Amino acid sequence: MPTYVFPARTTTAEIELGTTLQPKFGPDGLIPCITQDVHSGEVLMFAFMNAESLAHTLATKKATYWSRSRNKLWMKGEESGNVQHVKEVRTDCDQDVLLIKVEQTGSANAACHNGYQSCFYRKLGDFADPSLKLQFTAQRLFDPATVYKKK
Repeated sequence: MPTYVFPARTTTAEIELGTTLQPKFGPDGLIPCITQDVHSGEVLMFAFMNAESLAHTLATKKATYWSRSRNKLWMKGEESGNVQHVKEVRTDCDQDVLLIKVEQTGSANAACHNGYQSCFYRKLGDFADPSLKLQFTAQRLFDPATVYKKK
């Protein structure tokens, strides 16, 4: 497996217009990562990566994130079997956000731990309604209780 060492950030011109990946990890060592379905363009999820999870993602071509709640690396699908195979890695203009395009595989073909294809399965119904009611926009693909068994 290749070893990745991310270079120190250089000039604004090189960061914004250059050809070398120079990710800007925050003070906590994390960089935001948006995950998108490579075929449909649907946003599947948002998570954080650190240098180790980004390196692991590049080396294995399987999306690996940093779990802030568990304080550890987690490869998407390690429990559910719904793996994200990375097809493309993009960065924004100042390299402080990543966008990965994936092919989601597995029996449920779902990214969300709540059983939906995308983590973005609800929308705000009426902007003018101060009750802030959410509406579901998708159907659940699997029952999380049967997939995520407590260890």
